[in-house]
Amino acid sequence: MNQRARLSLLVTQIFFASLMLALFGRLFYLQVAAGPIYRDAALSIQSRDVVTPANRGFIVDSSGVPLALNKVGLAITVDRTKIDKLPDKGVSVVQDLVALLGLSFDDVWQRTRLCGELPKGQKAGCWTGSRFQPIPITNTADPQIALRIVERSDRYPGISATPLAIRSYPTTLGLNGGHVLGYVGPLTESDLSGANGRSYFRSESIGKAGLEIVYDEYLRGTPGVKTFIVDRKEAVTTTSKNTKPVAGNHLVTSLDIRLQAATEAALVAAVKRARASGFRADGGAAVVLDVRNGQVLSLASYPTFDPNAFEKGLTVQEASDLYSEKTGVPALNRALQGLYALGSTFKAVSVIAAKDAGYDLNASYACPSEVQVGTRAFQNFESKSQGTLSLKKAIAVSCDTIWYRIAYDEWLRDGGLKPKSNPNDYFFKAAEKFQMGKKTGVDLPSESSGRLANREWRKAWFSQNKDFYCNYKERSTKSQQTAFLLQLARENCLDGDKIRAGDAVNFSIGQGDTVVTPIKLAQMYAAIANGGTIWKTTIAKAIVKTDGTVVRTFKPEKLGELGVDQETIAFLHDALHEVTIAGTAAGAFAGFPVATAGKTGTAQVFGRNPNGSAKSDTSWYASFAPAKNPRYAVVMMVSQGGYGAGTSGVGVRQIYEAIFGAQGSTVKPELALFPNGKPPTTLPRISPATKPKPSILNPGKPKVIASPTPTAKAKVKR
Repeated sequence: MNQRARLSLLVTQIFFASLMLALFGRLFYLQVAAGPIYRDAALSIQSRDVVTPANRGFIVDSSGVPLALNKVGLAITVDRTKIDKLPDKGVSVVQDLVALLGLSFDDVWQRTRLCGELPKGQKAGCWTGSRFQPIPITNTADPQIALRIVERSDRYPGISATPLAIRSYPTTLGLNGGHVLGYVGPLTESDLSGANGRSYFRSESIGKAGLEIVYDEYLRGTPGVKTFIVDRKEAVTTTSKNTKPVAGNHLVTSLDIRLQAATEAALVAAVKRARASGFRADGGAAVVLDVRNGQVLSLASYPTFDPNAFEKGLTVQEASDLYSEKTGVPALNRALQGLYALGSTFKAVSVIAAKDAGYDLNASYACPSEVQVGTRAFQNFESKSQGTLSLKKAIAVSCDTIWYRIAYDEWLRDGGLKPKSNPNDYFFKAAEKFQMGKKTGVDLPSESSGRLANREWRKAWFSQNKDFYCNYKERSTKSQQTAFLLQLARENCLDGDKIRAGDAVNFSIGQGDTVVTPIKLAQMYAAIANGGTIWKTTIAKAIVKTDGTVVRTFKPEKLGELGVDQETIAFLHDALHEVTIAGTAAGAFAGFPVATAGKTGTAQVFGRNPNGSAKSDTSWYASFAPAKNPRYAVVMMVSQGGYGAGTSGVGVRQIYEAIFGAQGSTVKPELALFPNGKPPTTLPRISPATKPKPSILNPGKPKVIASPTPTAKAKVKR
C-alpha cells in the first residue's frame, strides 16, 4: 500500500471516528442531559391533568368581619369542545337547558360564545376564557335539576353539574363594596399567555378588579393537580402526580364594614337628596381616611354594581349596563378614577399661597360683588357683596372676590401675559405642595393622577390643541360655533400657551382646568388635619395564612411634607371649623355634638348632558374631625349635585354620625365605631362567623341582608 492510499484510509477512519463520537454525544445529550425535558414532553402527550382549584383567601375588615369569602355552590357548565361537534353546534341542547333552568336563551348563548368569535360592539357578556374550559351557566343550580341533567347525559351532551366554591360578598348591614372589593372571573387568553408574569391553570378564577386583582397572588392559593397516565384509548393506566390544593392567604384591610356600609348609605342619600332638589346628580363618591397614617377606612362610588353578579353570571344587558352612559357607567370608580374641579374646597390651598405671597392672614379684606379682570367681571357667589371681612370669615362664608383680587394682583406681579423668567407662581406652588397632579398611591387599580393646570401643563396642552383652535371653524360642528366658543377658540389660538388673567383667578377658587379625584382631595385635607404630612393612601394591612401566621404587613408610607408653617396650619384649622359653626356648612352641622372642620365646594361645570340640558354644579364637602385633635378626613362629591352644603355636607354629617355614634345632638359612646376614637392597630382573629360590633347601623343584633337572587334584570345599583 502506497503512501497516498494509507493517507486516504487514515482520513476515512478519522471521519468515521468523529461521526461515531458525535452520535454518542448526541445520544448522551438526549438520554442524560435533556432526558427529563423529553420525558416530560412525552408524558404530557399521554397524560391528563385534573385541576382542583384552591379555596380563595378571605378579605376581612380591620375587626376580622368577612367582606369576601367562599360558599359552596353547584355549577352547571357547558363544554364547547363537545357541543360544537353536534350537527346544530349545540343550539338544541342549550335551548333544552335554559328551559329547564328558567334562563334566557339569548343570554346563555352569548355567555357561551368566545369574545373572539363575536364582532366588535357585540361582545357584552361573552366568555373571556378558552373553549377548553367548562363555561359556567349558573353557580346556584337546584340539586334536583342538576341530578336530572346528570342522569340524562344523552339529552344534555356536554352539560355537567359540579360542586364548587363560589366567591361570595356578604351584604351585611346593606354593604355593597363593589368598587373597593372588586370581583373574580375566568381566565382570558391574555392571562394564560403569561402576559402578567404569572402562570395559571385553565380552570382557575382570578381577581379581575378592586382588591381581588391587586392582591390576587396572595388570595388565589395554589391549585391541586392530579396527573393521570392514559393509553391510546384514553383509559387511565396510572397516576403520576397528585398534589393537594393549598388555600389562599387572607387579606386584612383597614376598612370597617360598619363605616363602609354607612358611607355607601350616606352617598346614596346625598344623590337622592340632590335629585329631589332638581339636580341631575348622575354620580358621586365618598372617602374616609385615617389622617395619621393614610389608611382608607371606607370608600364608596355611585352608581355601583353587585359584585356577586359576576359569579352568578351576567346577562348581556347587565354586562352592557356596566359601561353604559345611560346607567351612569357603574363600572367607573369615581372615588379614584373620576376627575372633577375642586370648587371652593381649593381655598385651603389659596390660604397657603396668600401667606407665601406676604398677605396677612389676620387682616381684613374687601369682598365686593364682583372684580373686574380686564374686560370681564368675575362675580362673587350668587353675586353678593359681603363687605369687609377677616380672611377667616371669608373662608367661612366662601367669598370668591377676595381670591380673585389676590390672584389677579399676583399674576400682574409675575408679568401677566409676558411673565418674568422666574415668576413667583404662589398659587401653583402651593398646589404643588399637596402633590396635586400626582396619584395618592392607593392600592386599587386604575387610579387617575389628576391635573394641575400650571404653566408647564398649559404649554403642553397648547402644543396638542393649537391646530384645532386655530382652524376651529373648519374642525368644529355648526352647533359648536356659538359666539362664546368662537371667541374662546380665537383666544386659545393666539395665547393658549400662556396663563391668562382669567386662568389665574379661576385657579384661585378651584375652577378651570385643574381637576382631582375625591381620594386626592381627601389626602390633601388629611395633610392639613395632621399638621402637614402627606401619607400614601392604603387599604391592605396584612396578609395572613389560614393558620394565623402573618405573611406580610403593610406599613404606612410618607410621600412628603407640605412645608407649611404651623401658624398657617392653625389658621386653616380655625377657619375650617368656622365654616361649620358660622359659615356655609353651619346648617348642615347644626347641633352636631362633635366639633368638626370642613369646606363646602360648588364647582361650576361647562357643557351639556346627552339630553341637551346644561350640566349642574359639582357638589363637594371636604372635612376632618375632631376639629381640635383630628383623626378622620371625610370627603364627599356628587357630580351635578348642586350646592356643596345641602348635598354633600349633609352626607358627610351622616358619616360622622356613624363614626362617633352620634344621634341628634347626643353622642352614644357604646355605638361609636372605634373605642377612644382610634381605629384598630392589632390584627384580628379571622373567622367566617365574625360579626360586626354594635353601631348606629346595628345597635342591637347585627342585621344580615340576604344576597340578591339571580335575575335577568340588570344588577346596576342606582
